[in-house]
Amino acid sequence: QVQLAESGGGLVQPGGSLKLSCAVSGSISRFSPMGWYRRTPGKERELVARIVGISTTAYAESVKGRFTISRDNAKATVHLQMNSLKPEDTAVYYCNVKHGANDYWGQGTQVTVSS
Repeated sequence: QVQLAESGGGLVQPGGSLKLSCAVSGSISRFSPMGWYRRTPGKERELVARIVGISTTAYAESVKGRFTISRDNAKATVHLQMNSLKPEDTAVYYCNVKHGANDYWGQGTQVTVSS
């Protein structure tokens, strides 16, 4: 019953910004650990950012200072604000939520950074 829906991906020029959003439906804790992962062909899946509890966050070294993860305090929604985007940020971005013994994933949203 748990479903995740990502939105906000698209094509952007280097140096530009995008904001990804992930809306969760179903029965999960309001503060279940959530995160954003990305996958590029030829590269293993990478944890980009994670938020645990109310506001504790962690980031991959490659995105520190450029990306910000946040969550809505009233509902199970997580955002990823991406600034100063680089071509190497191009990937399919996936939203993840951990609930009990299960991991749930969205379908992914394509982010392409190119001139």
